[in-house]
Amino acid sequence: QLAEKSLKDRYEAQLKDRDDQIERLRDMKARLSTKMVGETLEQHCETEFNRLRATAFARAYFEKDNDASGGSKGDYIFRDHDDQGTEIVSIMFEMKNEADTTATKKRNEDFFRELDKDRQAKGCEYAVLVSLLEADSELYNTGIVDVSYRYPKMYVVRPQFFIPMITLLRNAAMNSLQYKNELALVKAQNIDITNFESKLEAFKTGFERNYELASRQFTKAIDEIDKSIDHLQKTKDALLSADRNLRLANNKAQDVTIKKLTHGNPTMKAKFAEIEISEDSVD
Repeated sequence: QLAEKSLKDRYEAQLKDRDDQIERLRDMKARLSTKMVGETLEQHCETEFNRLRATAFARAYFEKDNDASGGSKGDYIFRDHDDQGTEIVSIMFEMKNEADTTATKKRNEDFFRELDKDRQAKGCEYAVLVSLLEADSELYNTGIVDVSYRYPKMYVVRPQFFIPMITLLRNAAMNSLQYKNELALVKAQNIDITNFESKLEAFKTGFERNYELASRQFTKAIDEIDKSIDHLQKTKDALLSADRNLRLANNKAQDVTIKKLTHGNPTMKAKFAEIEISEDSVD
């Protein structure tokens, strides 16, 4: 009986210590602000990732999302690339926690829309909500919950599945890496073709402009030549007209005779007759 009583007292003391510890933790959590409660989960996830960064995610990017230019932002962005710089996978993370004493309990579903908006705004392939909300939910307590029936490529996980979730998505994406590389190559080729077409269009536009300028100058020169030809033609016509008049005048001069001059003029006719008689006498 003494042994049983001693054992019972010892277990009761241990239970009391556990209850006191639980109460202290609850009291400490109740004293934390909402922001601090959320930050403790973020710090936990960041610490867990940094413990494996050097070995499992050497080329990965995992940083806080500080860009709120679109009106909102997520908590963390994860991106991983291969040796050639091709993106393997990208994930937008949102961490949600709340104190046990919070009066208005939030649901995981309350954050789906904003998380999907942030995922699209930052160009991420997946969205993952790391949540301690709805602690009594059998659905979310299973670990990894696919909610893509509500929003594409979205998952809800408990904190202990944070690293496994990244690993699962990364390994799944590795299977399609070859296709992503081929797609990146096709995009690069399309960019080259686009650049070539742009340069060709720029050349055609420049050539067309130069042709129009040269054509205007050519047309102007032709007009000036036509004007010069017209002027020369008029000068030529004037010279031909003068020559024709001179020729007519010469013909008239050559056609002049004494007979014509004295016709109808008796006095001049008599004078010329006297000159002819005098010349005959001299002979």
